[in-house]
Amino acid sequence: MKFGIIGAMDVEVASIKEKMNIKETRNIAGQDYCDGSIGDNEVVVVKCGVGKVRAGLAVQVLKSIFNVDAIINTGVAGSLNNDINIGDIVVSTDAVYHDVDATNFGYQLGEVPQMGKCFFEADAKLRDYAKDAIKNSASDINYFDGRIASGDQFICTKDKKEWIKDTFKADCCEMEGCAIAQASYVNGLPFVILRAISDKADESVSESYDVFEGKAAKHCADVVYYMINHIK
Repeated sequence: MKFGIIGAMDVEVASIKEKMNIKETRNIAGQDYCDGSIGDNEVVVVKCGVGKVRAGLAVQVLKSIFNVDAIINTGVAGSLNNDINIGDIVVSTDAVYHDVDATNFGYQLGEVPQMGKCFFEADAKLRDYAKDAIKNSASDINYFDGRIASGDQFICTKDKKEWIKDTFKADCCEMEGCAIAQASYVNGLPFVILRAISDKADESVSESYDVFEGKAAKHCADVVYYMINHIK
């Protein structure tokens, strides 16, 4: 199989690129796509940049130009679930937008008009591979199956955090996952999102994010590398 691996920031993909065999790097729409291999599998790794548009664009390029078979999104997120702590990893069950509101036209909160669905489900096999990778490469890290909530907002207040958690029953929040999920869905690509928790998505974020972001991102990337290296 050929996998597209997406991270929003350098820290989320740097360790993967360091260990993969890169054959070619192409800049497309301002994003560098590193085409190569990990173990027996072909991969294309890209730092997409922050936000939903750039994330969705990366999926389309990976499908249309590199013809990948599946998408893996690695990165960090803020926890919405009190049981999920800094350093833990969330393996996506599905993803939803927390900043989409077309309820005036009869849609669910979070539902993109004319999509026919509000929640985009992750691939069961990829989820299993991800959890096996965590067990075997990072057994000291706790992991949770959970819903990813995405929006073009950095969540840093308790009120907003509680609203997203209560409204969407989500476990963590960030800025790219659901766009990747939606773009994968319309292209018929299986996907999974892995999120290492870097903060609690509340007023404490200013103290915790800078401290834990790099470590959390590297843990998640190392899991993805192990995962790809062991998919047969």
